[in-house]
Amino acid sequence: MTKKTIDDWKALADSEVKGRDLTWETPEGISVKPLYTAEDAGDPGLPGFGPFTRGVKASMYAGRPWTIRQYAGFSTAEESNAFYRRNLAAGQKGLSVAFDLATHRGYDSDHPRVVGDVGKAGVAIDSVEDMKILFDQIPLDEMSVSMTMNGAVIPCLAFYIIAAEEQGVSQEKLSGTIQNDILKEFMVRNTYIYPPAPSMRIVSDIIAYTSEHMPKFNSISISGYHMHEAGATAVQELAFTIADGKEYAKSAMETGLDIDAFAGRLSFFFGIGMNFFMEVAKLRAARTLWHKVMTDLGAQSERSKMLRTHCQTSGVSLTEQDPYNNVIRTTIEAMAATLGGTQSLHTNALDEAIALPTDFSARIARNTQIVLQEEAGITKVVDPLGGSYYVEALTDALVEKALEIMDRVDSEGGMAKAVADGWPKAMIEEAAAGRQAAVDKGDAVIVGVNKYRRDEEDAMDTLDIDNAKVRQGQIARLDKMRKERDEDACQAALKALTEGSRGGGNVLALAVNAARERASLGEISDAMEAVFGRYETKPTPVKGIYGTAYAGDPQYALVVEGVDAVSQRLGRKPKILVAKMGQDGHDRGANVVSSAFTDMGFDVISGPLFQTPRETADLALSEGVDAVGASSLAAGHKTLIPELINILKDNGGGDVKVFAGGVIPPKDYEFLRKSGVVGIYGPGSNIVECAADILRLLGHNMPPEEEAAE
Repeated sequence: MTKKTIDDWKALADSEVKGRDLTWETPEGISVKPLYTAEDAGDPGLPGFGPFTRGVKASMYAGRPWTIRQYAGFSTAEESNAFYRRNLAAGQKGLSVAFDLATHRGYDSDHPRVVGDVGKAGVAIDSVEDMKILFDQIPLDEMSVSMTMNGAVIPCLAFYIIAAEEQGVSQEKLSGTIQNDILKEFMVRNTYIYPPAPSMRIVSDIIAYTSEHMPKFNSISISGYHMHEAGATAVQELAFTIADGKEYAKSAMETGLDIDAFAGRLSFFFGIGMNFFMEVAKLRAARTLWHKVMTDLGAQSERSKMLRTHCQTSGVSLTEQDPYNNVIRTTIEAMAATLGGTQSLHTNALDEAIALPTDFSARIARNTQIVLQEEAGITKVVDPLGGSYYVEALTDALVEKALEIMDRVDSEGGMAKAVADGWPKAMIEEAAAGRQAAVDKGDAVIVGVNKYRRDEEDAMDTLDIDNAKVRQGQIARLDKMRKERDEDACQAALKALTEGSRGGGNVLALAVNAARERASLGEISDAMEAVFGRYETKPTPVKGIYGTAYAGDPQYALVVEGVDAVSQRLGRKPKILVAKMGQDGHDRGANVVSSAFTDMGFDVISGPLFQTPRETADLALSEGVDAVGASSLAAGHKTLIPELINILKDNGGGDVKVFAGGVIPPKDYEFLRKSGVVGIYGPGSNIVECAADILRLLGHNMPPEEEAAE
């Protein structure tokens, strides 16, 4: 194509759009042109050959399609097991286990801090007995099992090993993946237990143990997914995920492991959002970057340089409003993942913006993948988008911009130090605040939310878990196990684990011994915590992003004026505590609200993560707040928020307004209102409108008491 031909096209296009600039600036800072030609595309090589941009296998899906997984787990081990077996019978090929938040944070179900968390947002696993039930009638020598677990990774992996052992399956036959990605937890997801240094030691111990005993098992899944869900751009997700992988590899090498002995069992996990071609290019760029990183670290085996990845469609792109649109969104994202070359995939269900999936919604999500494999022709051609001028140009741009961030990571001492310094988390939170402002203003269109909104939403059946009932059952099983075990042998194994945590022992090997003696998850976690300690942190939301995006907006200006008016009446700014109760560490929503409300002029206190209702009430009363905003994601709202309100009332805080936001099914709204919640703001709520409503609840535009009396 000649320059004259391209110039002719530009002139023709310009005449059609009357001089309007068609160039688009993405959130990643990539300038996207309306036309790409061969001059924009580099040579990506061939599938199966380094740098594996076009795929890690020469035949890709033409030889074997991606593995269909569903991330699932809820309530009890019995109910989750039944759900797994139904899905496997319907065409699912692998298991991905979701644990409840009490399990993630290393607490047994009888611990007082997890009253509202047991069985919510995942399955409760307290012991080997629970793990055996979870995999009952599922042959672990044949089934690949993926476990999303980081904080309590040691007891959970130990339980899995012993459950298989007692099923008659030896460790060398086990296949699957444990997430074991703790750096990401300190950045965005926050389901950590121990401080960074001992947490990195745990990662290395698991890599060493599995390299020796579990050759078919992936010892780590380096996760960008949670960065994506926290608001990271594609460039940030790429750079920080690959940099995390580099840090883990270096950490394992420092223990004396040969890189080629373990690198082939490292895997990755990416989130897939709605910018279709960007997500395709992101997976291609990830493979390119990992090949470079592993080459630079001295890997000799080509297998060590292959980035193999699982993907999951985005949860944050799902909407409560007009939820059947979520089927369309998930299909688009699933196509992006497969055309990008993922090795396995989980597709979210249409109702997961507000609740755990039902059998009905899970079937649609699973069939989305089956239809893509069986009907769409995607598996017939290796890397069908390879050579696309636009895709190749995007891939190159992502590699270039990700390397800029990775170079900063290296120059400042590596990813562990960067996480400790906090700048990756701040960078992601700035992107999240900017994205929220774009959605609220309507600059980023969400169909059914900020455009084409329905006058009335259809009611939808959602799954509800009886948290109290699940907890009672778990406590009973724990009591029974403790009565029947050899207590002396159990305590001796736990003592050995504590001593090994001080140094000289592999903590996974020692935990396997403790699990065999029926030590519980909480007891194993406590045995290590006695040496490592428990890590605590307090959110520090970013400032100025939301306000800058709204500069000149009249509705935003009215809210700011309203906050000023309330401040004049009160003699101070209206004060709000944004609280995260329970063991859910996903803080994107809470941080975005804190950032936006601060920019609007509110005095905002960001409460520490993992608070009990009592701790939240004490903080609210000591700070003299006007309102508490309770951020909910993990379905503990029906237990935790009413308890908070009752404690406030009993301690002289009955005038403190309590509002709730996050993943709350509409059918729970009336229950919360009767409990005393004054405002409820579900997924997709416009933050400026929420702020205006909260001002109303705080009495703005109401006449002063003296005038009302007259």
